[in-house]
Amino acid sequence: MEITPLEMTPVKMSAQSHLGENKVEEPVKSFGEFLTDALKKTNELQLESEKMNAALAAGRVEDVSQVIVAAQKADIALQLTLQLRNRATSAYQEIMRMQV
Repeated sequence: MEITPLEMTPVKMSAQSHLGENKVEEPVKSFGEFLTDALKKTNELQLESEKMNAALAAGRVEDVSQVIVAAQKADIALQLTLQLRNRATSAYQEIMRMQV
């Protein structure tokens, strides 16, 4: 039995606007691209936090609150990423427990 991957196709609007505006269609990203972008952003926040911490340790930071905000942004992004991973793993395990 061959298993084909799901294709995520967005719903397209087929009605014409009565206001005459031109709707520019944005390129559609796949789930993998969204995931890759989110992981890159999380990594950027982590690197920025490390850079700010190093600057604080070197005494080059005037406002300590900027360092704290950067650290909190990185922490929240990492927690979100971990929760998404946990949910995806849980969903996969649930699917594998299903009897066919």
